[in-house]
Amino acid sequence: MRKHSLILILMTCFLFGASFPLNAQGVLLKKDIYVGATETQDNVITFGGEIIIEGRVRESVIAFGGSIVISGEVDNSVIGIGANITLHPSAIVRGDLVSIGGTLNRDPQAKIEGDTIFFETTEELWNSIKTALGGLFGLTLLPIILLIKVISLFVWLIIALLIALLFPRHVVNSSLEIRKNFWSVFGLGLLSIIIFAGLIILAAFLSIIIIGIPLLITLIFIGLAIKMFSRVVIYAFFGEVLTRAFGSKNPALILQVVLGFVFVSIVTFIPILGTLVALAFNIIGWGAVIKTRFGTRHLGD
Repeated sequence: MRKHSLILILMTCFLFGASFPLNAQGVLLKKDIYVGATETQDNVITFGGEIIIEGRVRESVIAFGGSIVISGEVDNSVIGIGANITLHPSAIVRGDLVSIGGTLNRDPQAKIEGDTIFFETTEELWNSIKTALGGLFGLTLLPIILLIKVISLFVWLIIALLIALLFPRHVVNSSLEIRKNFWSVFGLGLLSIIIFAGLIILAAFLSIIIIGIPLLITLIFIGLAIKMFSRVVIYAFFGEVLTRAFGSKNPALILQVVLGFVFVSIVTFIPILGTLVALAFNIIGWGAVIKTRFGTRHLGD
């Protein structure tokens, strides 16, 4: 119970702390959001609340749980994670619509100009997952392992979407660098991780004397920043590969991140092989982030 309470507190602090930069970027983050017929917003996000769009949203609409009801216009993507999405006859979505683990009720007259991706989590699917994993982990440990995994995935998805909304150009630049110079990115990532691990060990030894403590703390924060940003870059990279494979010529970044998240989560969940794949993804992500200096360096610079 203490562990679960701590996780909820940390998530609340994270979201509260992120609200200021999000508002500065034109992102409306509330539980219940109503955009009236004469109103316009840039991005709207809710966690377990209700979003009602009668006016216009210039960018994306995102809901974790809760519901999305649209009778107005959305210029980019509509994404529901475990949310109930309803599109009225007058609804217009000029980007993509993604529904994962929720419901989708669309009037035939509603317009979706982009792609529609709908994954409904059924009881049969959940039972199949439990049956498949039961033989690997044992029935006693399975609920705990799944709970930890689900919480971890949920937190990473929130972080990924927030970073993609706040720094879209930087994420795109780093993702494109992977496609353009894969092996140089991989080599730089491997070298960077080795050097960083050495610095962490050195700082840990220096912590015996006071001078090493601030160095260790600084390295931890740097590593955490690289890890979070590089993970989003990996999501965007594989999401773009998937969307283009399905024929989408100009996929939205938010859609790329969501699809990449689903793909990476499934692949890395595979026992043993998933660990090796996750290591390779980390190396690639580190290389792309460092090579582009967190996406601030354009291709060809």
